[in-house]
Amino acid sequence: MIPPIARRFVAGETEATALERARRLDERGVGAILNHLGEHYDERDPADEDADTYCRLIDDIAGTDLRACISVKPSQIGLDVSESVFRENCARIVDHADTAGVFVWFDMEDHTTTDATLDAFEAEARAHDGGVGVCLQANLRRTPADLSRLADCPGKVRLVKGAYDPPAAVALPSERVDDAYRKLLAQAFAEREGGIAVGSHDPAMIAAAERLHDEYGTPYEIQMLMGVREPAQERLAADHEVCQYVPYGEKWVSYFYRRVAERRANLTFALRAIVN
Repeated sequence: MIPPIARRFVAGETEATALERARRLDERGVGAILNHLGEHYDERDPADEDADTYCRLIDDIAGTDLRACISVKPSQIGLDVSESVFRENCARIVDHADTAGVFVWFDMEDHTTTDATLDAFEAEARAHDGGVGVCLQANLRRTPADLSRLADCPGKVRLVKGAYDPPAAVALPSERVDDAYRKLLAQAFAEREGGIAVGSHDPAMIAAAERLHDEYGTPYEIQMLMGVREPAQERLAADHEVCQYVPYGEKWVSYFYRRVAERRANLTFALRAIVN
């Protein structure tokens, strides 16, 4: 059983609970990004099994009129086994989703996975003329160059501040991340014709995206986590495209406590989100 502190942030342990969450969000004008929890498999069988699970989830989404898509972690579908296993499962999921008309996001994990994730995203995005998205982290020094690389790539790019704790050689000091995020937003709006996702709960970053949209006219969407600033998500959905990241599955323990461990501030943030 999922305890109350975690149930705020996890839809449940089954696909049915995740789809029900997506239905409730849809009634409030918010889309759902469904993530079947699991990651860091070092054997092929569980990676293949989770790829199968995603293909079934795609079929179930396609059988509804919900505004829902899926989000997959590379280490969940084989990247820790080998890059070839990851690419095989990646292609299988994206091919299936393309046929069903369901969008696929690839989450970005720690900095050691960035190249493999971007290579897979770009290959699938160009092969399918979009239909997939990838996350870029503002706290990495390399991200401006990665964003430029993807400027003409179809699909979507989600900008986040970055929840992992990379070494100083590859990461910006924490006090510079907000400024880096603003600059990346400006770069994305200037370089891309669309497909921008603002992955932030920070009102200042959302306001910056609104100003850039007014300047460039580039379409964008706002993405937030389940359980965080949900009243604000509903308010924003009246005038913006808003999607909520909805994790579910039996592996909720590792998801919840990893988020707390990634940054000590996450625990305080989570507790504030519960009472606000």
